[in-house]
Amino acid sequence: MSLRVAIVGGGPAGIYAADILTKSEADVSVDILERLPAPFGLVRYGVAPDHPRIKEIVKALQRVLAKPEVRFLGNIDFGVDVKLEDLREFYDAVIVATGAMADRDLGIPGEELSFGAADFVSWYDAHPDVPQTWPLQAKSVAVVGVGNVALDVARVLAKTGDEMLVTDIPAHVHEGLKAKTITDVHVFARRGPAYAKFSPLELRELNHSPNVEVIVHPEGFDVDEHGMAHIAKHKAQKMVLDTLANWVGRDPVGKPHRIHLHFCEAPTEILGDQNGVTALRTERTHSPNADGNVEGTGEFTDWEVQQVYRAIGYRSSALPGLPFDDRAAVIPNDEGRVLDLDGAPIPGTYVTGWIKRGPVGLIGHTKSDAAQTVAHLLEETTATAPSRDATDVDAYFADRGVEVATYDYWERLDQHEIALGEAQDRLRVKVATREEMLAAGR
Repeated sequence: MSLRVAIVGGGPAGIYAADILTKSEADVSVDILERLPAPFGLVRYGVAPDHPRIKEIVKALQRVLAKPEVRFLGNIDFGVDVKLEDLREFYDAVIVATGAMADRDLGIPGEELSFGAADFVSWYDAHPDVPQTWPLQAKSVAVVGVGNVALDVARVLAKTGDEMLVTDIPAHVHEGLKAKTITDVHVFARRGPAYAKFSPLELRELNHSPNVEVIVHPEGFDVDEHGMAHIAKHKAQKMVLDTLANWVGRDPVGKPHRIHLHFCEAPTEILGDQNGVTALRTERTHSPNADGNVEGTGEFTDWEVQQVYRAIGYRSSALPGLPFDDRAAVIPNDEGRVLDLDGAPIPGTYVTGWIKRGPVGLIGHTKSDAAQTVAHLLEETTATAPSRDATDVDAYFADRGVEVATYDYWERLDQHEIALGEAQDRLRVKVATREEMLAAGR
């Protein structure tokens, strides 16, 4: 008898799990349940729109969704439209792959005055569940973090709105970016340049805009013996360091917007009041030993900025009916088997992706993660669900008045967005509201 598997989450982690399941020797059918009317998760709603190469991964993911053994069921809110116990009626196993969309906290005074990078990314990526306006009336802003998301945020804040018009951004995002008054974006790293988490390609692209100058400040740009030992083990970070070193002390060329990179500066407080931010206070740091951790030196600087963005990592959120480790922000698991509060595996319940291991690694790392989870599922799962036909699932949602956005919906929405783009000599223009997405899908 064919195994029936539900995957909650239609991003790369969930789609890779579906791919591995359907490529196995087992007879498996998979339904991917996604909260949004469109698939692809962070590839669609977490990658900066001026990174079309990264979005090429959509083509590979789309091939998986087109498989006859895989069904995409979008516009389904887990915990609202369907519960875990309901899924047990129709599926022999459930894999949770909901990723991470919240922002980690800095844990400093005044943090409530800051913005989360994930929220800003959702806005400029036209996520259908966020407001269509964003406050960009500032001259100088601070971005805290040295990962690729921090670079994305800094680059989008610094670029002109018209530069972004070659991408898939809809009109409201273009208008918001065009109206911004930002001239300087300051990016702060707690540690030295040897420990920057940027990918080499992302960093080099920072310097490609005709309107944006990248300034690497020499203060704090120190690489001690511990830093040299670190980059000797990490080829990508050596490439990053080489690029940064070439930029230190460059003569300015007078571009209208600037991105400043500051190393060994740890945020300690955001200054301001209900009227807004006035400054970010940082403390100069140094690394006393080889573990890469830093200590404060007691030397503080107040940077005059009017906005602060936290880009120190994403955080997963708890799901109804499932255990959650709030400290680690993951679903407790043993190699993908979900564990109950006593540490025992919950039968037929699995997890993969960032909600399994935390928000680390690039999109491609989710493949090996999914393979580990799927191996345990196939080893342990038997056909036990009482209602085994796909039509039973369809009837369940129809009875509850849920409009399911199927793969056919996505194909029509996809063609609609491409047509909108062709009318403006662009590859695509993204549809920005849930209602419009569903209407295009119909």
